[in-house]
Amino acid sequence: MRSVEVHHELTGPSDSPVLMLAGPLGSTLEIWEPLVEVLAERFRVLRYDHRGHGRSPVPSGSYAIADLAVDALALLDRLGIERAAFCGLSLGGMVGIWLAAHAPERVSSLMLCSTSAYYDDHGPWVERAASVRWVGTSAIAPQVVAGWFTPEWAAAHPEVVEQALQMIAGASDEGYAECCGAIATWDGRRLLGRISAPTLVIAGSQDPGTPVTPHAKTLVAAIYQAKLHVLDGAHLAIIEQADRATRLIAKHAATG
Repeated sequence: MRSVEVHHELTGPSDSPVLMLAGPLGSTLEIWEPLVEVLAERFRVLRYDHRGHGRSPVPSGSYAIADLAVDALALLDRLGIERAAFCGLSLGGMVGIWLAAHAPERVSSLMLCSTSAYYDDHGPWVERAASVRWVGTSAIAPQVVAGWFTPEWAAAHPEVVEQALQMIAGASDEGYAECCGAIATWDGRRLLGRISAPTLVIAGSQDPGTPVTPHAKTLVAAIYQAKLHVLDGAHLAIIEQADRATRLIAKHAATG
């Protein structure tokens, strides 16, 4: 596996413990803006764009979750960061599972938000990849964002919805499609029992993509002493409930 140099931003005091944030499919590091200001009061917050996203490279060939995770490790190495708390949202959570299982010495604590170790039905990811290659990310953006936020919250925060639409529409078609392929082939179930970092699982009560049952409950059941918090919201419940999510993440990140 060959890593690529992903685009990143660091926020917060240089002498604070590092909190690494990895976002969902189709997002850029700006997805974390509602949480960063408060988190940066206690942590050196490291945000980055997955390969194929934002300002990161779009390498040719197929992607696997392991490739995205190796990119994250290479970023830590490049910055001279030996150990960090890791918070992954959706696709970012899959990266977190891989990292915590394969490089436990690098992960002080783990937060898995609206994510899964496995999808029984790979079909939708294969179909979405095909759609993106055919009509582009801009065509699928409205459907994707409809699952990110509850209708009531979206209606009250049109500026956030518009930002999300622009993120997805601006994503590389090939990079997005290859990350769909990475999710389709992802099976992290055997990794869960290897995770030793203190783990917090955060789920959305109205998440259509990774509902609490079975996804969050599978993680909590298999990861040693993992804790579960369910927030009122859809797939991006931690954005809908940013204040509460920030408190949960900050408290847990400090435990490692």
